[in-house]
Amino acid sequence: MSKSALARCFEESAQQDTSEPPARDGWNSKVEYFLAQVGFSVGLGNVWRFPYLCHQNGGGAFLLLYVLLMLVVGIPLFFLELAAGQAIRQGSIGVWKSISPKLAGIGYSSCVVCFFVALYYNVILAWSLFYLGNSFQYPLPWEQCPAQGNRTVKECEDSSPTTYFWYRTALNITDSIDDTGSFNPYITCCLLAAWTIVCLGMFKGIKTSVKVMYFSSIFPYVVLLCFLIRGLLLDGAFEGITHMFYPKLEIWGDMQVWRQAATQVFFALGLGFGSIIAYSSYNPKNNNCHRDAFTVSFINFLTSVLATLVVFAVLGFRAKGKVMECVVRCVSVKDRTHYILKLKSKAWFKDYSDKVSGTFTDCNIEKEMQKGVEGTGLAFIAFTEAMSQLPGSPFWSALFFLMLLNLGLSTMFGTMEGILAPLTDTFKTLARNKTKLTVFSCVIGFLIGLLFTQRCGNYFVTMFDDYSATLPLIIVVVFETFSVSWLYGADRFLDDIEAMLGWRPTVVYKYLWKYVCLLAMLGLLLASMIRMFINPPRYMAWDPKTASEVSLQYPGWALAVLSLLIIFAMLPVPLVFIHSILKDRAKPESRDAEIGQYSPVSTDDKCETPMTDMSELDRRNGTTAPGKGYNMPPLSVCYE
Repeated sequence: MSKSALARCFEESAQQDTSEPPARDGWNSKVEYFLAQVGFSVGLGNVWRFPYLCHQNGGGAFLLLYVLLMLVVGIPLFFLELAAGQAIRQGSIGVWKSISPKLAGIGYSSCVVCFFVALYYNVILAWSLFYLGNSFQYPLPWEQCPAQGNRTVKECEDSSPTTYFWYRTALNITDSIDDTGSFNPYITCCLLAAWTIVCLGMFKGIKTSVKVMYFSSIFPYVVLLCFLIRGLLLDGAFEGITHMFYPKLEIWGDMQVWRQAATQVFFALGLGFGSIIAYSSYNPKNNNCHRDAFTVSFINFLTSVLATLVVFAVLGFRAKGKVMECVVRCVSVKDRTHYILKLKSKAWFKDYSDKVSGTFTDCNIEKEMQKGVEGTGLAFIAFTEAMSQLPGSPFWSALFFLMLLNLGLSTMFGTMEGILAPLTDTFKTLARNKTKLTVFSCVIGFLIGLLFTQRCGNYFVTMFDDYSATLPLIIVVVFETFSVSWLYGADRFLDDIEAMLGWRPTVVYKYLWKYVCLLAMLGLLLASMIRMFINPPRYMAWDPKTASEVSLQYPGWALAVLSLLIIFAMLPVPLVFIHSILKDRAKPESRDAEIGQYSPVSTDDKCETPMTDMSELDRRNGTTAPGKGYNMPPLSVCYE
């Protein structure tokens, strides 16, 4: 197409009527964009998933493996999504539709997965709100077991005050997923509050959400630093951290560890959700997205390391206290002083293991360190118990759950943007009513989310967390990588990035995208599917008789539900593909005959623009206002 034709078509599109959707938003500064990307990628998983994996899989050796996979798989894929969104300035649906209309289903699948994740993720925010509200009292309600008459409640006595409060007071949980129980009124009210906060934060799109992120993205770091300083002053913290990071290089031979490390890299960066694409689409075309990919990825990694230091400094303090209590119960008065002095020494882990491992099997440090150190068990049981032992426990408790709330909010804003941006970019009616769409989405999210406020709701949260996102997101990223590197062409994509940035990224990315990343994601997909078939899906249920967790198999109907979650998430990919083929056969004379014509998709189906011409057209037509580099309006040009 000639430049004069592009210019004529641009003039026609500039004369659109007033019924067209408003111009696309843009970031007011690079700081806003950074806060949004970091806020989305740094979430609850950095605090309660990464430390657990690091501890279980070789400590320092796992860190090295994680960094390796982040460099060769995570950052290249992160850069791919950033560059695609920034170049085309559309959400996930528009980006993949511009490569080929047959691939638009990838974007729709991303939206479905984002919706599933938003449903249960906001329930975790509701739990955080519940605990935050209960933190403003002294003593904390989970510090002591409640009394029933003249006796302590046996279920609490057999477990712990924090465990009892979590399962019996906060969740009032049933014995299994089959027993649904009634709605929990406190959690229901907290869920309504959580969705209200999200709705208000997303009310005017990124213009309002980024104002909240100035606090929600920065505040967690302040809290983590406060906890780190306080944690390092606790008895046993330093030894706990040393024990945590001691490298066990033999784990590199375990393929299961590689799978867990790759999965953590994948989810930590938020690949496949469409949120990275949506946020980068608000950038100016000359933004250095290559540098952003490295910066955001390493901030994410350093946050995980910081959280790990905090978690195991505090858990080391907790474990040492538990072991000392155990020793007091098990040894005679004569030997008690000897062992307690040993436990107070600098080498308490080693000394204790050498001296008593053969005598007091119940007093096991490793066992104490591993109790409830993953997910909700870490946040609402183990860490909560450790904080209750600190002076001024209500203050530390309120600080911790306020941090969890802000971590979750930043991720929720990104997740919702991964839903709203692609839909408003694709459908003009929704673009003209974006505020109504936001409110409607939050209302629907709350109504469906009532499923998780039943007494069995925690089991459904586990189901959604384990199965609604993992396989679908891996498949989405496989399609993304294949579409860019093979269908569109890695060389063409690098050409477009060079035209956009003014310099060409290294050719190494071509081979990483075409072979390393694609094979790694296929391997991760295969390993996840094999693991699912070898080990049938199970969940941890609370048994009030033994006051402990038990592993149960999902019943048949629950297996059907989790299978439908995976199917619904991936269904848009084949449906859109088939629909596009049928549409092409019905209209063989369609102007979109060439597959892979990479161009920004406008809200008008008749108009598209080769992305390498956008900046030149901006300058020639004077559409970019001076000083508004982070608020560029989208262009719409047509093919002749």
